[in-house]
Amino acid sequence: MLKFVNYSIVFQEVPNEVTLALNISGCPNNCKGCHSPYLREDVGEILDKGVLSDLLERYKNAITCVCFMGGDGDPEEVDRLSLFVAESTGNRVKTAWYSGKSCLFDNRFIEHFNYIKLGPYVESLGGLDSPSTNQRFYKIENGKMVDQTAKLFRKSRISI
Repeated sequence: MLKFVNYSIVFQEVPNEVTLALNISGCPNNCKGCHSPYLREDVGEILDKGVLSDLLERYKNAITCVCFMGGDGDPEEVDRLSLFVAESTGNRVKTAWYSGKSCLFDNRFIEHFNYIKLGPYVESLGGLDSPSTNQRFYKIENGKMVDQTAKLFRKSRISI
């Protein structure tokens, strides 16, 4: 069973997508320096097909992607909910999963997501917007994980 604490409509987590990002609690990864340590707790509202259906209906004309921010405590349920999003929207809404694990629990998950982020947060290496990050962001194309991490790097500002 998954629980989520909150959600936002975001523009940076998945390149070129308007994303409904669901912050899932019960994170087992315990990354040092985590920006959201409250997500380690078993808190929030149950995330099931009914709740997800309501959110998809509410934001149907605004979003192009749903991103599960976490869920490593129950990867099978993240997978089921991703399939539900695809089926209930006729594949119009893409799905993404931000996992803190270094590798997938099961490679069949590749078939059920359009994007997957892998890797624990390592404070000294920075997050996905840092060129030194250990984390990787993949777009799934033809059953293959294509690394798109560089698209998330922060652009340095040039002063004139």
